Amino acid sequence: MNRITILVMDSVGIGALPDSEKFGDIGVNTLGNISKKMGGINLPNLIKLGLGNIDGIEGVGSIQNPRGSFGKSMEMSNGKDTTTGHWEIAGLYIKEPFKTYPDGFPEHVISKFEELIGRKVLGNKPASGTEIIKELGEKHIRTGNPIVYTSADSVFQIAAHEEVIPLDELYKMCKVAREILMGEDQVARVIARPFIGKPGDFTRTPNRRDYSLDPFGKTILDFASEAGYEVMAVGKIEDIFNGKGITKEIHTKSNMDGVDKTIEFLNTDSKGIIFTNLVDFDAKFGHRRNAKGYKEALEELDLRIPEILENLREDDMLIITADHGNDPTYKGTDHTREYIPIIIYGKNVKAGVNIGTRETFADIAATIADILDIEKPKFGRSFKDLIL
Repeated sequence: MNRITILVMDSVGIGALPDSEKFGDIGVNTLGNISKKMGGINLPNLIKLGLGNIDGIEGVGSIQNPRGSFGKSMEMSNGKDTTTGHWEIAGLYIKEPFKTYPDGFPEHVISKFEELIGRKVLGNKPASGTEIIKELGEKHIRTGNPIVYTSADSVFQIAAHEEVIPLDELYKMCKVAREILMGEDQVARVIARPFIGKPGDFTRTPNRRDYSLDPFGKTILDFASEAGYEVMAVGKIEDIFNGKGITKEIHTKSNMDGVDKTIEFLNTDSKGIIFTNLVDFDAKFGHRRNAKGYKEALEELDLRIPEILENLREDDMLIITADHGNDPTYKGTDHTREYIPIIIYGKNVKAGVNIGTRETFADIAATIADILDIEKPKFGRSFKDLIL
């Protein structure tokens, strides 16, 4: 094995973790509850790989002879957000949760931000991104002041109309906020949220950018790149890891664009890691509590699975997984703390092996390190011997 692709279906959780109630999540199950609410979900290609054979999974059926190996994982880290999930997949353990601001950001943060950007801010409260631009978009256009908001996640989000605050200026504002939001005021991500349109018809654009913290330790991405392997990041992976350990990157505009770019990397003469995030499940459907759209997006991905498999080389391995849940049938708009699926496929990977329930997402990183014969992260236990 010389190349491993990690395909993260952002927020596709498969059932509440034992400690989910501590995070305010009771009875959550992103995949299972979507299927229940929508009267089923059609994922024949993922089912062929073993999705329905995962222990305790709901909403999809099992088959006799799945083509891949399969299992699920608990989350060791203290959180249920994008950064925590991806960093754990890459071999880190986050003991202290990232700071959140359920009442908006404190005055000293906002006043410093306003001073440095030369504008006042609108909002400064937890909100849905689509709802707050409906509420404040017209005032933003009239005043030129950016909209600042947060969520249940550790994020400082800046929304601005692309014709009012050009993208370059918006990105500069994000970098200013990133410098401020460190230490005692630290947040996991500062996010640019550009939009276009007229009052009553605003639309967020694909020009989102995330400005993350540096991972606090070395990840599998660092160990792979230091060993001379390529680490190719698709979608917001570069943002989540703040570029650390990544040798090539490409941002994407949609799930299907993410699949296209992944296939382009598969068709290069490369060795190492391809790390893809498909964000639409989370951003467009989970947070907006749109079960129908979520179902359709999953089915759209499923239709692309054969194409992905056709482009795998003999020495390729594919891992399909997630980073947390975001049950669109649950209350609020927050992520949900859930098990994640792990599906493993490759021409040299054993078929039909149940790797069971892993104690940490970091088992994925440990397995990749084992296969590529590189330094292992501190956390995680390899399942290489089960699947090869």
